[in-house]
Amino acid sequence: MTFSTGGPVSNTGLALHKLGIPTQLMGKVGGDLLGQVVRRLVGSHGHHLADGMVVDRAVNTSYTIIISPPGMDRIFLHCPGANDTFSADDVRYEVVAESDLFHFGYPPLMKRMFEDDGAQLAAIFRRVKELGVTTSLDMAVPDPASAAGRADWPAILRAVMPYVDVFLPSIDESLYMLRREIYEELSQPAGGDDLLSRITPALLSELSGELLKMGGKIVGFKLGDRGLYMHTAGRLAIETLGAARPSNPATWAGKELWAPCFEVDVVGTTGSGDATIAGFLSALLRDMSLEEALTAAVAVGACNVEAADALGGIRPWEETWRRVESSWARRALCINAPGWRFDDREQIWVGAAGS
Repeated sequence: MTFSTGGPVSNTGLALHKLGIPTQLMGKVGGDLLGQVVRRLVGSHGHHLADGMVVDRAVNTSYTIIISPPGMDRIFLHCPGANDTFSADDVRYEVVAESDLFHFGYPPLMKRMFEDDGAQLAAIFRRVKELGVTTSLDMAVPDPASAAGRADWPAILRAVMPYVDVFLPSIDESLYMLRREIYEELSQPAGGDDLLSRITPALLSELSGELLKMGGKIVGFKLGDRGLYMHTAGRLAIETLGAARPSNPATWAGKELWAPCFEVDVVGTTGSGDATIAGFLSALLRDMSLEEALTAAVAVGACNVEAADALGGIRPWEETWRRVESSWARRALCINAPGWRFDDREQIWVGAAGS
């Protein structure tokens, strides 16, 4: 039996910390024994990291029991606990105001975030944007039989996306929320192909374009071993990113890119999506180019899967980037679609919007 923290606060937050980004973690736990364990595990990475945790003695700490028999799919038994009571009032805005970037994850696992068409979620992001801070949002696939699975996700996204600068969900999360019929169709095995292998550039462009029209500025989709796709809004939108805005917004504007993964021996994929986001946000905060940010994202994601847990494979930023610059091989990715070309120097595919 192993105890570990998980989710965006632990995975993305602690990965940013390991990558050299000064980070403050915020979450909500109960006053129970599990809440003490969470704060102790988080605090073991740095005493200040757990300072932003809200303790509510009236609720239980959220937990998941993961049963992982050899050779079988894992079984998840989840208790939402304090996560279901997390609201806009639980965010320490005085701390956020001193930050360059605010990252929030997994609204489908937090009841008050998806209730009332996302009113609380939109309130959080609206207030953070008013502080001039760059915002980032991540998602999760809800249980179709749960209240989250029945929520009106198009309405929720329409409410919150005007205040979201960086939106990096997985493609299956986005399909579930915006193209449920396509999600269900592609989720059915076809000749041994899985969902990811059946995703087309046209579908990615269509979905990202819709999210950009809702107000997103930088929209990307995590694609597992097929890498990371990115579509950015125009220059005027990029200029509104806030404190973490690139010094040259024009070089980030109006681009469509697809970065292949790096070659590694995969040990485990726990937290790989969260690590990928941490890599991207680290590069954004270091004022790197969009192409370098995508490369950093898939590089940190690749390091992550070299370990069984969510953080064991994450290396310091300098070591990670040296590995990128040492001719680290990429996985083969062939895009046979109109308007797409391969940039040999950046080792990234460039789509029609970025040509």
